[in-house]
Amino acid sequence: MKIDESEYTFHVSRSSGAGGQNVNKVNSKVTLRWHLESSQIPGPVKRRFIEKFGNKINDIGEVVITSQEERTQKANQASCVKKLEEMVKSVAKPPKSRIKTKPGRGAIEDRIKQKKRQGEKKRIRQMKDY
Repeated sequence: MKIDESEYTFHVSRSSGAGGQNVNKVNSKVTLRWHLESSQIPGPVKRRFIEKFGNKINDIGEVVITSQEERTQKANQASCVKKLEEMVKSVAKPPKSRIKTKPGRGAIEDRIKQKKRQGEKKRIRQMKDY
């Protein structure tokens, strides 16, 4: 699912960590902000997005994604957009509904054997004369 470029904004700042002079001089860290409620994606997809990625949404309803792995601003912007598109793609298709099945014969027999063993153990503990 493609997201229109006008729906999100970028904010740039200096990245942290090692990198020497490049890190100290260049604003290469990119923060992508995308307002989820005003986006063009369908309602059910929005609900699944909030359910799955609620920790990435701030108080005003913006999805915040940062990238500072690359040396250049453009590469970090592309990385942020790719992350956002992957997130939306992961919730775009509704999850398959589970088909209810009954436990198999072997599972039932194992459960009953376990119950009998447990009951026997407790019965032995209750015996008065050893």
